[in-house]
Amino acid sequence: MPAMELSRDRTALIVVDMQNSFCADEGGCGKPGLPIQNLQSAIEPCVRLVAAARAANIPVIYTRYLYRPDYADGGTMIKYMLSELKDVKALQAGTWDVEVIPELAPRDDDFIVDKNRPSSFYATNLETILNGLEADSLVVCGVTTNCCVESTVRDASQRDYKTFVVQDAVAELDDERHQVALRSMDMLFADLKTVNDVEIAWGVHNSNAAGAE
Repeated sequence: MPAMELSRDRTALIVVDMQNSFCADEGGCGKPGLPIQNLQSAIEPCVRLVAAARAANIPVIYTRYLYRPDYADGGTMIKYMLSELKDVKALQAGTWDVEVIPELAPRDDDFIVDKNRPSSFYATNLETILNGLEADSLVVCGVTTNCCVESTVRDASQRDYKTFVVQDAVAELDDERHQVALRSMDMLFADLKTVNDVEIAWGVHNSNAAGAE
């Protein structure tokens, strides 16, 4: 079976939901008791990937999970699954909670895609952006592995993007779900890579000290 080739050509980096609500100590999603500290392991690897993408002139696309202040767009997630997020006012549009963490602060030439469902493709302009970039390959990192990352990866694969998940740059609230999600994506929807693999493929290995500007 031929392998998908990871390269710079027609490639975009998608950084999924690396925002204060999920990754900062005082993030809103931690207030109901979700162990968001388990997601912080993705921060440094994502910083390296963003630095590598910028060094290789690869577009960086950030996604942010957010709801209207009245949560009218919350759907079953807010009504039935995690209603406590509404109780603590987590993920409200226009607040600190939904901003990308400072370590990964977007630049003016980056893209930001806001969403209110796990998949970065659902009811967003992500595909329009990718078409404009003429991208056919996606490198995906961020949180959480079996929710927003996997949902995005499945939708990317079904749109025939060559999709690569950076397994040491994604994180989940629960390690068992993390491992199962990686195996699931690797079976049919994506190739698993490491940060080192990506840096080498993009020709910027050992240039990670620069960090994200």
